[in-house]
Amino acid sequence: MTAAAAADASADGTTGPAPRRDATDPAPRWGTARTVLRVHRTALAVWGLAVLGLTGWLVWLTEVTADEARARQEACHLTAPVWCDPTYGTGYDLGSSLDLAALLTAHAFLAVAAFAGGALIGRELENRTAHLAWTQGVSPVRWLGAKLAVAAFFVALGTTTPVLVFRWVRTADEDLLVGTGWTADHMFAAGGPVTVAYALCALALGTLTALLLRRALPALGVSVAATWLLGLFLAAHRASLWPAASRFSATRPVEAPDSAWALETGALVHGRRVPDVQFWRCESAAEVRSRCLDDLGVTGFYTTYHPTSHFWPLQLVETAIVLVVAALATTAAFRLLKHRTA
Repeated sequence: MTAAAAADASADGTTGPAPRRDATDPAPRWGTARTVLRVHRTALAVWGLAVLGLTGWLVWLTEVTADEARARQEACHLTAPVWCDPTYGTGYDLGSSLDLAALLTAHAFLAVAAFAGGALIGRELENRTAHLAWTQGVSPVRWLGAKLAVAAFFVALGTTTPVLVFRWVRTADEDLLVGTGWTADHMFAAGGPVTVAYALCALALGTLTALLLRRALPALGVSVAATWLLGLFLAAHRASLWPAASRFSATRPVEAPDSAWALETGALVHGRRVPDVQFWRCESAAEVRSRCLDDLGVTGFYTTYHPTSHFWPLQLVETAIVLVVAALATTAAFRLLKHRTA
């Protein structure tokens, strides 16, 4: 049909041949993204409800529970100023609730790894629905890129929101929090961008695992185990990610400052740091104590710690490491997909 005939047919209301899509038209890319959203809309709804629930709980803690705790604290100090436990008999502790919220926030990456390995990639490879999509004009690279881009956007958004709210709660109610320092693994992770980095890394590792195994259930288990082991490894070596501070004394044992992360305390034996010297046996009169310390070779005391000012350097270094692992896993996933679909 000529162009004039096509115009006449259009004017008459008849149907002509479908227009040919330009190769530069971005509609196919958006169509692939819409397909990803439509296929995984249930998982997206569950993820959104979980994020809203956790965020709402944190807001409730600082807007309602914290005010009640302050009121109990004031009443307790008025009635019994010598001994006062404002949480006694209430059945609700703000610190323990925030601790649980931090635990859920910090370990959300395990759910991301399970979804990426099982539903996002593994199930479609196992059911061969991915191969069907590749025969419908969607290249394997674009298929994987659309899935990772859509999932990464919602994963980053869903982990950033509770992290920001968690930091707001800790700042607003720091005077009420007892025993919830920043040094615990989940409290440290929930208070900074490392939580978002772990979630994105879990997405990448889950994708790579699913492409390697091509089975949903094994990929789910292996991806969760891999991300969990990565988190354990970095948590165990977190103290060495940034140079620690030290205090020394020539006459008495020293302690780390308040709110600091104490790493090691010991004695200087002939100028060398030894953490397990039993210098407590020398607690006696000054002359006897001096002779006892000389017999042990103790020439001073030290303590090694991370002050609260090291929170952000530790956060940023660990975040960078996790993002590098995520980038390597993503690159390996694309290379593997290209190799298998060549």
